[in-house]
Amino acid sequence: MLAEERFREILKIVNEKKTVTVQELTALLETSESTIRRDLTTLHQRGALIKVHGGAAAAESETMTRDADLSLRSTLNKEEKAVIGKYAAGLIREEDFIYLDAGSSVDVMIDYITETGALYVTNAVSHAQKLLKKGMRVFLIGGELKAVTEAIVGAEAVEGLKKYHFTKGFFGTNGADAVSGYTTPDITEALVKEKAMQQCRKCYVLADASKISQISSVTFADFQSAQLITTKLQDVTYRKYANIMEV
Repeated sequence: MLAEERFREILKIVNEKKTVTVQELTALLETSESTIRRDLTTLHQRGALIKVHGGAAAAESETMTRDADLSLRSTLNKEEKAVIGKYAAGLIREEDFIYLDAGSSVDVMIDYITETGALYVTNAVSHAQKLLKKGMRVFLIGGELKAVTEAIVGAEAVEGLKKYHFTKGFFGTNGADAVSGYTTPDITEALVKEKAMQQCRKCYVLADASKISQISSVTFADFQSAQLITTKLQDVTYRKYANIMEV
């Protein structure tokens, strides 16, 4: 297959799936990983897609209508998520009552949490298990378990959050856009995020730079209602917003 033919196929796959790993492209196009990595670099330089650690993401700001599988999302932007997670974990104090939203960015953050004196609540089974192994005191809210993101969602989860009053909450997002705010593809998950943020004194959204200007189906919070922790901004126009922390 000629290079331009591969480029077309890669862009077709990326635009359909929104995020894809090098391994997936290697299998689908029956070529080597080194070839795929070179192709992704070329397409990234052309502005046709966004090359991320371990794969690529669609470059368009069009609406995303479904979640990527958690196992896929956990492989993307690992280095950026680690930097963001380490910074976010450092914000937790002994006296804090913390809410941890489901998602891969918050999952990475947990690796850096060392404050055992704080109390933690989450809607992610995997988060609860990791916190427990680290010796943290953790509560898991009730509700329906969503297979794709492994998040607990639904009316029961929203109702359960009403009794909590968190000092700080840390949230993931599929998109962060100055106009559309923080967005996610699933309305049930959006409702849980929205309620949890309402119950927090201070909200932080963890999002690597590839999420900036991206828009998903459902808004769960206004853009300036939380501090956005991200890496070096690719879109410098966002630097005018005081709620953005580049780490």
